[in-house]
Amino acid sequence: MEIKVRKLAGATILDLKGALLVGEAERLCRDSVREQLAAGARKLAINLAGVPYMDSSGIGALVRIYNSVQQAGARCRFYGATTKGRQLLKMVRLDKVLELMEDEASALEAL
Repeated sequence: MEIKVRKLAGATILDLKGALLVGEAERLCRDSVREQLAAGARKLAINLAGVPYMDSSGIGALVRIYNSVQQAGARCRFYGATTKGRQLLKMVRLDKVLELMEDEASALEAL
């Protein structure tokens, strides 16, 4: 898992690349979000376009990320999930909870 962090329009964007699986990838995602929150980020957009696969721990990591951002008083939107990723999140009924957006522009607008 690789995570590229960039800033755009007052938001912090995390571009995820690689499978989101139990272990290192899951920990890296959570740690990256914690670092951004600690650095003062209050609007986060998580780009899932580069995530070809998520296991149950990866899905759990997205929920924990969302909850930690909310608890910090910040806002978070996920966007760009692959068709398979979107179907998976829809199947476990998290597509609405995580406020999954189609693209970066929609995610930034919703922040």
